[in-house]
Amino acid sequence: MHLSCHVRSCTAGRKQVEAEGSTLAEVMADLERRYPDFRFRVIDEQDRTRPRTNFFVGGQLTRDLQHPVRPGDETHILETLGNG
Repeated sequence: MHLSCHVRSCTAGRKQVEAEGSTLAEVMADLERRYPDFRFRVIDEQDRTRPRTNFFVGGQLTRDLQHPVRPGDETHILETLGNG
């Protein structure tokens, strides 16, 4: 998984990390186990993707945490720039 700057403080500055799961929700849970407070950076208290966070799975933009993640899918977490 490739990470943008806004979450790297949770991973000791790593730009890439390993995570497992068959959906983005499972991947986020795995990342939270490995890196406490990681999930809070991208998921809010209502279990929704934060407004400025986007996921790309296998080259496809998604904000759906139930989006499937297949073995070998290149996954990116990116933060959009702007005022909102």
